[in-house]
Amino acid sequence: MPPNKRELVHLDYLSRILNAKVYDVAIETSLVHAQVLSARVRNTVLIKREDEQPVHSFKLRGAYNKMAHLPAKQLAAGVVTASSGNHAQGVALAAQKLGVKATIVMPKTTPAIKVDAVRARGAKVELHGESYSDSYEYAQKLVKSTGKAFIHPYDDPDVIAGQGTIGMEILRQHQGDIDAIFVAVGGGGLISGIAAYVKAVRPRVKIIAVEPNDQAAMTASLKAGKRITLPTVGLFAEATAVKQVGVETFRLCQQYVDDTVLVSNDEICAAIKDVYTDCRAILEPGGAAAIAGLKKYLEKHRSQGKTFVAVACGSNMNFDRLRFVAERAMVGESREAVLAVTLPEKPGSFRTFCDVLGPRAVTEFNYRYSGGSVAHVFVGVEIAHKRDILELTREIKRAGMVAVDLTENEMAKLHLRHLVGGHAPGAGGERVFRFDFPERPGALAQFLRVMHVDWNVTLFHYRNHGADVGRVLAGIQVPERDRAKLNEFLRRIVDLGYAWVDETENVAYKLFLGMNQMPAKI
Repeated sequence: MPPNKRELVHLDYLSRILNAKVYDVAIETSLVHAQVLSARVRNTVLIKREDEQPVHSFKLRGAYNKMAHLPAKQLAAGVVTASSGNHAQGVALAAQKLGVKATIVMPKTTPAIKVDAVRARGAKVELHGESYSDSYEYAQKLVKSTGKAFIHPYDDPDVIAGQGTIGMEILRQHQGDIDAIFVAVGGGGLISGIAAYVKAVRPRVKIIAVEPNDQAAMTASLKAGKRITLPTVGLFAEATAVKQVGVETFRLCQQYVDDTVLVSNDEICAAIKDVYTDCRAILEPGGAAAIAGLKKYLEKHRSQGKTFVAVACGSNMNFDRLRFVAERAMVGESREAVLAVTLPEKPGSFRTFCDVLGPRAVTEFNYRYSGGSVAHVFVGVEIAHKRDILELTREIKRAGMVAVDLTENEMAKLHLRHLVGGHAPGAGGERVFRFDFPERPGALAQFLRVMHVDWNVTLFHYRNHGADVGRVLAGIQVPERDRAKLNEFLRRIVDLGYAWVDETENVAYKLFLGMNQMPAKI
């Protein structure tokens, strides 16, 4: 019997992938066993390390394969592309290798590390628009005005075939059973290429698409049965920030993709940390999305004892973004609970609250005296699982306090935690101290227990930033009769390894926190 249409697609892409010209510039990347993550999720997790490529992403495979198949005359005229960064670097390297000129249109939001890397390869960069779609439209105008060839980031059979060599490598590197391969999706070129090869050779292996939940163009399109254009896309994972997937990639994903998973930015941050733990590599957000999707999928399906592959597709991370990643990773992996706790505004309440927390590690503690009958504390607590939040809030309630879970509250995590403070009516006689201490489990709880139970704490600010030193800013109302006890407390704190500085006369404190100490005039 003659092959049917689906079989012809298999054969066409299988042939294209087997004959792809990628290894003039690309390397066969590692397939690494993530031992720590595997033990945690109780399955074997293998990570395909496309961050090992010369441009630190998979994109040079498809870019070079496309350009290597262009007619010599067309190639000599130069090429144009649009990209948020990784494809741009692939085209720039391919153009450098082939000795042709490349003009690359990039969104204005592209991290500087990617723009600089493209220019370093000798390509001309034009910044235009806020997303890939904006850059693409402008690049098409350049193509029409110059007649140069456009190297599509994903919606081209030769580009798709170049990316498909990743699937070929995965099956060659791990010849045992693979239950599913997780792939991040932007325009769809990577997953289309991998799926086309894997489904032709091992059709039982599931292909799972992973998208950030504010960039879910492929998920929406598959659900609707047609390509959907998103009005806006999130830019945290800028490598996958595409408003509409490709025509060819959508066709292939309709045939080959078995399931989709949506992940949050916090879950992506947690996945970046997971890969660092196992591989000592720092992925960019889009590069870690597949790992985040794998974790979420396994939790939902309660899978155990199986083998899964996640493609780490890029590591072009701006250094400054690491601050946000580190801040949100613990929340993303359900290792930190963020709570607003209301307790009686009276001496000793902090001590009682500390006893409720028990041996739990405190990651953040923010409080400012407000002069009312109750106090509101913003606190972060390290947890082992989401269910621990419910148990903690119950314990707080039994102690006569009220807790509100803010773990999923974006405003609280992004802004409120930095705004707890201000001038405090009724905090007359406040003394403010800055304490530094070795950052070790229980250090903060020990500090609170040593503090005199009858003193009114008017200000407390602590945040664990992962440094070797913990830092606390504390305001204390100490009666005149207790001055000697205060000095005794400060001496004892030093003996326990807590250094201190009296900041009561600090101009910053007087301006923003001190009671009625704003300057009378400028």
